[in-house]
Amino acid sequence: MRNYEGVFIFETSLEEEKRNGIFDKFKNIIEAKGEITNIDEWGVRKLAYEINDLTEGYYIVMTFNAETEVVKEMERVAKITEGIMRLMVVRDEQ
Repeated sequence: MRNYEGVFIFETSLEEEKRNGIFDKFKNIIEAKGEITNIDEWGVRKLAYEINDLTEGYYIVMTFNAETEVVKEMERVAKITEGIMRLMVVRDEQ
């Protein structure tokens, strides 16, 4: 297993319950073949650039250990899920 850090950016118009439901979907994907080590909710932040005419997003940062196919599955799910603006996962070299 490898160490990863994932940044999830959700639309600010989502209700908290819906956002948590979408985030739980990603947590379940990770926990099927890995483990979550830390979750840090940053809340609403200004985006570096506009995404679909939006200037703010709700950020959640998660560190986890998992197999490489978990990251591919997360990226696939993020593309087809409404309400998530961006998902960026990077490998932690430490």
